[in-house]
Amino acid sequence: MPTYLMVAQILVAIALIAVILVQVHGGGLGGIFGQADTVYRTRRGVEKSLMRFTIALVVVLIILSFWAAKIKS
Repeated sequence: MPTYLMVAQILVAIALIAVILVQVHGGGLGGIFGQADTVYRTRRGVEKSLMRFTIALVVVLIILSFWAAKIKS
């Protein structure tokens, strides 16, 4: 397998881990003041961008993995 493909997979995986860790998960300070955690709310702004970027990174990682598997065999 070419070295550039392995490096690309590693970089995309690290970026994916970082983006997942940056995403806000949970109610935050709203739970302190009695805000229900089960209320449906839409993602806006940075949250929406992070979600779309996460999906894009997953798709890129899957494509790179399939490409690496195809080259290897």
